Amino acid sequence: MRAIVVKLIKRGEGERESYESLFEMSSLVRAIGGKYLGFVIQKRAEEDPRYYLGKGKIRQVKEIVKGVNADSVVFDTNLSPSQLRHIEDELGVRVFDRTDIVLEIFSERIKSKEAKLQVELAKLLYQLPRLYGKGKELSRLGGGVGTRGPGEKELEKRRRIIKERIKKIKRELEELRKVKREQRKRRENIFKVALVGYTNAGKSTLLKSLTGKDVFIANIPFATLDTRTSLRYLNGKKVVITDTVGFIRNLPPQLIESFKTTLEEVTLSDLLLVVLDAKDRDYLKKLEVIERTLEEIGANQKPKIYVFNKIDLLTEEELQVLKLEVRALKHPVVFVSAKDKRNLKELLLQIEAFLYNR
Repeated sequence: MRAIVVKLIKRGEGERESYESLFEMSSLVRAIGGKYLGFVIQKRAEEDPRYYLGKGKIRQVKEIVKGVNADSVVFDTNLSPSQLRHIEDELGVRVFDRTDIVLEIFSERIKSKEAKLQVELAKLLYQLPRLYGKGKELSRLGGGVGTRGPGEKELEKRRRIIKERIKKIKRELEELRKVKREQRKRRENIFKVALVGYTNAGKSTLLKSLTGKDVFIANIPFATLDTRTSLRYLNGKKVVITDTVGFIRNLPPQLIESFKTTLEEVTLSDLLLVVLDAKDRDYLKKLEVIERTLEEIGANQKPKIYVFNKIDLLTEEELQVLKLEVRALKHPVVFVSAKDKRNLKELLLQIEAFLYNR
């Protein structure tokens, strides 16, 4: 995959945040093994209903694609099925949007049966409305094994197969949910802590440092996607700590819907550790994304501790400035380095305070 990333900055959108989103999109392209060749930006009041960008800009993108020998164009947005179709017809190469790339990353990284089913469900839910309008490749008449009649169109056949698969996956996931509910019953009286935060903030490293559990750690978006739970004792009391999937801007709604079982670990927790990258100067924007996602899954009213991780990457002066900046935050704040275990005792004391006051 040799890709150009395209970004539209609409009226009222901040340039800094737009460029951060663009940089994040390029990281996601690399995360699936793609080669990022560069980006194209257009400033426009509103998106074009047909091409998303203006017609002239789309033609410019087409020339750039030829010039750099790209085989893909990635849009830092979620395109409508008709926009996707028109853009691909115009550019003559594969076109992906943000959801396509995120779903592909999830498909490559997941390991557990439940997570695989959840991602397959998300992909099918996203694919279903996109079947409309694919007349050239799907309008041929069907017939033979698996069709309902000699005149069933290929499009109708594909839609029926996808809908049947969706129903089957939902039944399988419900069975897995029943098993999980039974497992959770055995942990009802145990204090439950969930790690949440933006992808690549160091949640996995923090889980390993807090519990000693050996987990996969890598400096890439969505390094691990399966929920991991570990047990530790605080003053003789059991505490279950769970790491959850990282958040990003515009997390596809299909993923939120499909991963509800996984995200139940967040909604059923007694305390959330909201992990933030202390080195990230846009941490407030990332915090907005985290809080918005927690709101979507019904967990935003949970008790929280904001954990600023990676302070080993800050100078003493930068750390002091950060401490002054976050004094207005409405939840307790702890500054740690999960890598060298700095200030983890302070974090554990904060967790104990919630444990004994619940």
